[in-house]
Amino acid sequence: MLRNAIERRIHGISGLALGGIDYSQPPGDPGLFGPGSMVWRVHGDFTSMLCGGVSALLLQMMHPLALAGVWDHSNFRDDMLGRLRRTSQFVAATSFGPTADAERLIERVISIHRHVTGTYTDGRAYRADDPELLTWVHVSEARSFLAGCLRYYQTELSIEEQDRYYRESALTAYRLGATWVPETVGEVEAYLERMRPELIVDARTREVVRLLWAGSPQFRQVRLFYRLFLRGGADLLPDWAQDALELRASPAGRRATRASVNTLAPVLRWAVRDGARARATARMSAADASESR
Repeated sequence: MLRNAIERRIHGISGLALGGIDYSQPPGDPGLFGPGSMVWRVHGDFTSMLCGGVSALLLQMMHPLALAGVWDHSNFRDDMLGRLRRTSQFVAATSFGPTADAERLIERVISIHRHVTGTYTDGRAYRADDPELLTWVHVSEARSFLAGCLRYYQTELSIEEQDRYYRESALTAYRLGATWVPETVGEVEAYLERMRPELIVDARTREVVRLLWAGSPQFRQVRLFYRLFLRGGADLLPDWAQDALELRASPAGRRATRASVNTLAPVLRWAVRDGARARATARMSAADASESR
């Protein structure tokens, strides 16, 4: 009973709530990556991915042009749950979905990006399909998902395995229109260092932080977990980003957050048995069973 209740609440804030994708079909379709990939390993845990997703959002919005596109063309301030579900669905589908569904969602995002254009407050033009902005958004996500995985899930991944994850996940960024993406741990660290002069924390950035920490009635079903995931995501940021966003916790606060997330994670793994990865694994197993007959 408790297990089912927790799973329903988790599915309710994930992309699975949107429907439209059958991760169990067709049998044998590996999708864009397949079960032997690092993407399947890194993206396979709900707790680390949600903490990573929060961290990615906080990092992404420090780029003024990336934030401008969302600020001017999205209703995220009124529908944070909808934004979370759509982003979650895209990540899950491109990671674990059947090939046709993954490609369909990529094409849909490309189509949306064509219409996301405007002018930032300082007069600079922006467009969502700018290859450099696509790289920034992707690297912010990949770096954050991997950081969450390393802290709360696959804690002993080698540098070679981390490099492989970056190389694999870059495929999605290239399909969306990026023209250059860092593909190793060293390249990602160097890229983030080069980007720091372009990042700012202004009134818009602070408003997003305020909205996140204020919470939304949409998240009342997971309110016991919500603030913990926020703290866990902020704790994954580079120190310089935590300082800029004024989100750096005390050493005792960091230890408490990490201990709490590590306590919660096994409970969620026990409860969430039918997520995107589990369904995709069943899809591949169905093909193996058919071939063995």
